[in-house]
Amino acid sequence: MNIGIAGAGLLGRLVAWTLAHAGHRVSVFDPAAGPEPRFDGRGAAGFTAAGMLSPMAERETAEADVAHRGWQSIERWQEITDRLSQASPGVPKLFVRQGSLLVAHGSDQGAARRVLARLVDGSEPSAEAQPQALDAAALAQLEPSLHGTLGRLHAWLLAGEAHIDTVRTLLRLHDDAPAVQWHWAQAVQHIQPGQLDGRPYDWVFDLRGVGAKASCAVRGVRGEMVWLHAPGLGLNRPVRLLHPRHRVYVVPRPDDVVLVGASEIETEDRSPMSLRSAVELMAAAHSVLPALAESRILRMDTNLRPALPDHRPQCHVEPGLVRINGLYRHGWLLAPSLVDEALGQIGLLT
Repeated sequence: MNIGIAGAGLLGRLVAWTLAHAGHRVSVFDPAAGPEPRFDGRGAAGFTAAGMLSPMAERETAEADVAHRGWQSIERWQEITDRLSQASPGVPKLFVRQGSLLVAHGSDQGAARRVLARLVDGSEPSAEAQPQALDAAALAQLEPSLHGTLGRLHAWLLAGEAHIDTVRTLLRLHDDAPAVQWHWAQAVQHIQPGQLDGRPYDWVFDLRGVGAKASCAVRGVRGEMVWLHAPGLGLNRPVRLLHPRHRVYVVPRPDDVVLVGASEIETEDRSPMSLRSAVELMAAAHSVLPALAESRILRMDTNLRPALPDHRPQCHVEPGLVRINGLYRHGWLLAPSLVDEALGQIGLLT
């Protein structure tokens, strides 16, 4: 079939890669100048993401179906990244499944317990997915660099969770789909069933995220992230700091890089990070990883994540047209599950 895709972010690249490998003719249109990240607040939101695949941890604020899709997506990401790695041997691992950690300072233990109570509601697939409390020795064995600057940390392991290298995975999805016709610097203005700006296709996919404002009630929600170079830190898995006011996460990357970010800010401001945000993020990370004191700041990144009014993703299918949007802060957690569902509905899932 002849497929037209508007948007070359995470969803666009994943759909293009999947359908191209299934033998379909695929054309992708995007306003970006090329496939690389921009890091200026205006590229694909998927680049400005830590890539935590945390179905259990997201149950703090998300519905049970988000967690269910998340577990499905973890299995799919394992399969997808294995294929991407086979096509490019010798590159750093794209996907790591060693669980994640929730941590809290002693003074915040009450708030942490309230969060944990929301996570444990019987909706998870197995006992292994439940938070496992760690004593100081167990925490030190898992993450020697993780300890509080103000006393002992309380910690819980979420054993089934994972994380993915977002930037490298997005680039690999592009590079491993050479048969796709990538039309860069071309924003799609008019979408209707079977047509992108008047070009005919058997199926059209609207995967523009915030760029689809004219077609749905999507809005941008700001995300912020600091990239640090921290030689010798040796962090193995994502860490979320449970705090009464905010959630700060630290996620490892290859080459001694770690990402520090927070959940979301309800604004469509694309400007650079403020001093206050930068100080709060880095101070929170340093409070549980003191070795970060000598790390070097590589960049401060901001972007807008597409959210619908109910903060839930939407997949709309009609003859000749598929629209997926509103992945909010769960893009990497939900994308494979949503793509499989959409392709299954139109008979293109192989």
